[in-house]
Amino acid sequence: MNSPVLFEELDTADGRKVGLATLNSPQTLNGLSLDMCKLLAARLRQWEDNAQIAMVVLRGAGDRAFCAGGDLHGIYKGMQDNSSGQAWDNVYAREFFDVEYRLDYHIHTYSKPLLCWGNGIVMGGGVGLMMGASHRVVTTSTRFAMPEISIGLFPDVGGTWMLSRLPGGIGLFLALTGAQLGANDCKLLGLADYTLDAEGWDALLAAIQGSSWRGDRQQDDVALRNLLLGLQVDESGQTGPLQNHYQAIRQACDGADFNGICANIAAWQQSEDPWLKRAASTFLAGSPGSARLSFSLLRRVHLMSLAEVFRQEYIVSLQCGVQGDLQEGIRALLIDKDKQPKWSPAVLDEATDAWVQRFFVSPWPADLAHPLADLGRQASA
Repeated sequence: MNSPVLFEELDTADGRKVGLATLNSPQTLNGLSLDMCKLLAARLRQWEDNAQIAMVVLRGAGDRAFCAGGDLHGIYKGMQDNSSGQAWDNVYAREFFDVEYRLDYHIHTYSKPLLCWGNGIVMGGGVGLMMGASHRVVTTSTRFAMPEISIGLFPDVGGTWMLSRLPGGIGLFLALTGAQLGANDCKLLGLADYTLDAEGWDALLAAIQGSSWRGDRQQDDVALRNLLLGLQVDESGQTGPLQNHYQAIRQACDGADFNGICANIAAWQQSEDPWLKRAASTFLAGSPGSARLSFSLLRRVHLMSLAEVFRQEYIVSLQCGVQGDLQEGIRALLIDKDKQPKWSPAVLDEATDAWVQRFFVSPWPADLAHPLADLGRQASA
């Protein structure tokens, strides 16, 4: 049986090597499983400690997706197996989110250049892997989104940290609508750094292997940037739908008026623009509880450090397994596939600020520390 992640160490011109990690589940659009996270985490640590490895490249198998999200089937089974109904008793969720969030944080803080080839679908857990990479490549086929509102979750994997730092209103719009971004809009928002042709993987790898690397972080960062700039596609005169509607989205979705923002997004269902119309339709079909949760989280985490955000998201993710719509959302989308979720609360008016506070309560026993308490503190320990 093939490994869910393939690892190669490729020679370069000066004898140093490039570590290539390939998510290897194209039949699930490289959906990120617990095994994948464990394998990636272990190998990234090994490569970080290996002086012969000059840099790491991360990609997905096949040409349809880098990574379309996390292991929703495993999360669903974990919720079904949790007979007590208490968030801390979901053993699978405790481990999955711990391992995944640590992996994502390690990518953000990696000590060597790390290139992510964000070709095709980049959503949910795939965004978590990509956004911390030092060199984030999108392509002419990239479809980037955080569509968690459709399954009763929220933009986790550090997504709230990322979205809360976008210009006012933009991050909330993306969280509430699951709107898909192409390469141009990803670069406009600083969510990606370089655009290459979707057919350009072989040329990129050949250029990396044909180059000399010094093993010096700063010099290799600069050399890799120059290499990528030389391979970029010409985007002059091209704009994405978010850029075209940038000011309207900011005006409609910024500020503290949750109900007003929701009404503004819903009004776009009457838009003649298909991208805005789809965004409104996704919002209206999504979980009202997830909408309130995303709104509250983006405001809550705005001034937190990355490690603090992961700690906050860990609490909320565990609570989503028992408090909110996640089980129902996965059931409707992937298990029964009826696409008729029965959300609770069913309407936005019932998803109040008082209602959402339950998601921020630490679910573990009072005598235990936060499972991610050490995140970001290893260097100073």
